[in-house]
Parts: sequence; structure tokens; C-alpha cells
Amino acid sequence: QVTLAAGAELDARQVNQYTLVLRAACPGEDEVEERLSVRVTPGHVLRCDSPFASAEGDVVRVLADVAPRTPLYAVLPQPLGGRKVSVGQGFPSPSFLQFWLRNHDTPLKLTRRGLVLAPDNGFDPCKDIQTFRLEIEVTDRHGHNCSGAVKVEVLPSCHPRITFPEPHQAVTVTEGIGPWEVVTQVRARGDNVRYTILAPVAPELFTIDEVTGEIRSTRRLEVTRAHLLIRAYNALHPEDHATTTVNITVQETDHWAPRCVPAIFVSQVPETVSPGSTLVRLRCTDSTSTDRCLHYALEGPPSSLSHFCMEGPQLKVNTTLDYDSEAMSALGFQFTATIVVTVEGKPRQSTRVPVLVTVTPVNEFRPACPNSATFTVPETAAFGSIVGRVAGTDRDYPLNSLEYSLEGGSGSAQPFSIDRRTGEILVVGSLDSQQQNYRLVVRLTDTHNDLDPRKRQSRLCDVSVRLQAVPDPRPVCIPDVQELRITAGSPGSRQPVTRLACRSGPDSAALTYTIVGGNEDGRFRLEGNTLVYLPNDRASPRPFVLVVEVWGGSAARRLSSMVAVVVHVTPRSTPVPPSTTTQHTTLQREPLVVMQTEAVWHPPAWFVAVLTVSGALLVATLGCLARNLLCR
Repeated sequence: QVTLAAGAELDARQVNQYTLVLRAACPGEDEVEERLSVRVTPGHVLRCDSPFASAEGDVVRVLADVAPRTPLYAVLPQPLGGRKVSVGQGFPSPSFLQFWLRNHDTPLKLTRRGLVLAPDNGFDPCKDIQTFRLEIEVTDRHGHNCSGAVKVEVLPSCHPRITFPEPHQAVTVTEGIGPWEVVTQVRARGDNVRYTILAPVAPELFTIDEVTGEIRSTRRLEVTRAHLLIRAYNALHPEDHATTTVNITVQETDHWAPRCVPAIFVSQVPETVSPGSTLVRLRCTDSTSTDRCLHYALEGPPSSLSHFCMEGPQLKVNTTLDYDSEAMSALGFQFTATIVVTVEGKPRQSTRVPVLVTVTPVNEFRPACPNSATFTVPETAAFGSIVGRVAGTDRDYPLNSLEYSLEGGSGSAQPFSIDRRTGEILVVGSLDSQQQNYRLVVRLTDTHNDLDPRKRQSRLCDVSVRLQAVPDPRPVCIPDVQELRITAGSPGSRQPVTRLACRSGPDSAALTYTIVGGNEDGRFRLEGNTLVYLPNDRASPRPFVLVVEVWGGSAARRLSSMVAVVVHVTPRSTPVPPSTTTQHTTLQREPLVVMQTEAVWHPPAWFVAVLTVSGALLVATLGCLARNLLCR
């Protein structure tokens, strides 16, 4: 009994007949051999194989520049199996199969023969990757069916055109270049670029690298001229190409160093010169009167190499030249370097061009006012007293180089002056104690910050000076107790008795005298600091004990002292002979020591000299003016 092996699968389209060799033997007899032919005939089962029948479906990738209605995929199911055929294999579909497209949300087309075609208008070649999914069902004439899916990925085919940045190139080299040395290199823009020499068709002296575009010599070069026509093309799209011409001149070896103009470069540049600016362009030539084979390099200290660079024969500023820095000051505001000009050849010849660049200042910044400009001064400050210092700042080098001046000058309304160099505010007038605050406007003007001394910048700053109240000293009278004897004069007369000697400091004239006791009948009065007796006809001998208050300052800060005056009045009718002499009796008291400090201003010698010269100039000016008026 012959049976089918487990797991075997018959496919009549693959193998339709098997030949089996059977051997049989009985005990004691010879072995018998026979052949059995098994024929496999097609059945009526329709199946779709993977990956077409898988859940993900089959995947086809095509470029977006395919022609419209180009076959992209072919489905070829068969009874007892299935096949899928991609573009170009050309397997037709049997006429008894029908193909149905389940989804219609795709621009792709499905023909009756199971071919998937590109859209009628083709794909957009510049779009990103586009993906289309087709779900296809296949049915035969007996009603058997199977289904699968195809995912078509359309890859963008936009690529830049092949171009040469320079359609013509000229290269000069010296003789003696050996075989396979790089002479020059051509570069084209585009994708998948390849290079080839079109002319001469069989070049003898040069060859080109297909990928890099390097042109190399094939043998040792002698003095000659060569003209090459180079083509660059896209390896995937050879129809996209471009050409350039390269003229190669092989010249004799130069045995002389190049000559440059200028031979020495010395220059001054402002600190505001912008990076990328050209300071000098060297004009260098070799013995062949050309500069095409010259190489320029900059040598010098790291500070010079970081601030300057060479771009061909041009010396350029590389970074900002900041004059207002300690690093620039340490360099003395100068940079030194050397430009080395080398000509190709064997031996290599070079020329050195010394460079000296001096950076000059530019007044870039305005002075800045101090954060706080409020000062306090005692209201009794003497002439020349220092109120405070206005500390202005300026970022230009030299730092904080400023001159100070007061707007409106000095006067009774503004009893202050300012030192032109240091910014110190001084008292130059009497201070009004009734005015508690003075507002000053100080002008800050920078100096020595620019090559042109006329280019100066200034700023106005508000300064407040507050007066600090100082209590007035208590008046001191010497003596503070007096005993006097007088003879009354005629009635209605005015008879001075004594003058009170009191002081309260430097401003003793501002004292006020008042009789506060002992003058009940009004026989005495004060005229300033003079005590006056007013006699009448009813005078009788009697003593008067007067109490005088002496005070100074304002009413709010009143400080006073008391003086006792004992006056013995003798009428004229008494036996005592008349006398006009006033007898002063001073009671013995402890001695009183008065210390008085006077502020004296001693001007410096330069101030006296300036004042003298200014006076002389003023007198001369007035004399010239008077003379001109008289002549007219």
C-alpha cells in the first residue's frame, strides 16, 4: 500500500508525475523490482501565498519619476497555490481569473489581468515618501477566491542638477612634479557625482579620479600647456551632466623670492573697525610676474594671530579691537606680526613683510553718574569746607578720565564750587540755614578718550546737598554780674549806664538783649547791648536789681544766658555831690577762659598765580576796550 507522506503538498504545476521504484522478495526466492508511476492532476482550490496574503501585505518600492501607467506589480494566483510577480517579469494572468480592488482611495490602477499601474499623471517627484495600500481579491470561474494586499512606497526622485561653480579654471604649476601627484581638483554640485575627461580622448599627462575629481599627473611634468574638458555626471541619471574646462600651465621653477608692495606695513586703525575689514592688500609677484602660485601666511604672537588673519593677499581684522581693556593696555595698544609670502616650487622661496598696527581710541561711551549723589554739610560750614566728592565713571580708556563743572556757576543762590579734576564740592559762600536743601547740577565731561580732542561727551548729574542744623552756642557775657552807681540826671533825659559785653561765637552780632526782671516801673531800657536809665523828677535813692536775658539763634533753637546788673541811683537833690562818673563794681568770680577757633583759608600757590594772571588779563582787556571806544 502506497500512501502520501505526512506534511507533503502536491502541486501539479510544479511536479505532475512521480516515478516510484518498488522492490519485493519472498523467502528463498529472488528479489523482484517494478516501477510505479503516480500522476498528479490539477485540482480546483485557489490559494494566495505569502507575503501577498499576509496581514501586512507585499511591499514594492519605486521611484517617483516612473512613467504614467507603468506596471508596478502583478498578481498571479494559481489553483493549489499562488504567485506574485513584480514589474518586468512578464507573467500573464489566466483569463479565467477575476481581480477586484476592495479600496478605491488610491490613485493606482488595477487591470483585469492583475497588474497594478502607476497613476495616469504619474507621481509628484519632489514629495516626501508616499505610501499607497491596495487590497485585492482574486476569484476563479468556480467561485473559489483568495485575497491579499500590496503596499507601494514611492520614493522621491528630486535631485539637484549637476553644475560646476566655475565653468573655466586655470592652474599654474612648476615643472618637476612627479607621477601621480595632485595637480588640482574640480568640484561639481549635485548627487552621485562622477567625473571623466572628455578631451583629449586619450590624455597622456593627466588623469582624473572618478569620485573625488582630483587631477593627477601621469608622469614627471615638464614645461607645457594642457587643456582638459571635464564632464561631471549623476551616476544614477547619466543624462544629468555638466562640463568645465581646465587649463594647466607647467612653468619653469622660480629661483627668486617674490617681491611685495608694500615691503613694510605700518598703520593706525580705530578700535571700532569692524571684523572682516581689510587693512592692506599685498601686491606680490614672482619672476613670472604672476601671483597665482603664491601662498600667504601670518606669523607672530598669539595676540596678533587671534586679532588678524590672512585671506589670500589681504590682511583682515579677525576680532574686535577693544581699546578699553587692560589686555590692550598691556600690549601698548600695538600689534606686531609678519606676513610670509611663499612661492611654489623647488626650492620654495619666501618673502617676509613686517606688520605694525597701532589701535587708536574712539570715544564710544558717555560718562555715567554715581548711583547716589546726596551729601550733608553743617549749616555753619566755613569757606573752603569739603562737602563731598562726585564719583563719575567712564568706560572709555583711560578709565574715569573726567572733568567736573557746575551748571550756573557759583553765587549767593549756589554757594558751592567743584574741583575740576577731583569732583570735590567745596563751600565758597555763606549757607542759608533757612534753605534746608541745595540742588546742584554737575556736568561730567570725558577727556583724553579719543584721538580727536574735540570729540568729547558729557552728562548732567543731579547732586543734592542737605544742610545739617547746628545748635547755636549759649551766649557768654563777661562779666555776668555787675554793680553800678550812678547819679540821676535831669528828668526826661537819656542816661547810658553800661554796655554788656556778650559773645555767642563768630556771629555775635545776632544777639538779642531783653530785661526780664527788676524793671517794674520802666526806669531802664536796652538799646542793643547798652543799658539806658530814664530819670524822672520823683527820683529817690534806691538800688535796682535788673535781670537781662541775652539769647541768640532762631526762636525754635533759642539758647540764652542771664546777666545780673545792680544799679544804685542817687538823686541830684541829695548831699552827695553830683557826679557823672559811673562807678563799676565787679564781683570777684572765678576766671573764665574763652576758646575761639577761627577758620582761615590759605589758598595754594597756583590759585594765587591764576588769580593774578586773570586780573592782569582783565585789566589789559578793559584798557584795550577803552582805547577802541576813544578812537571811535
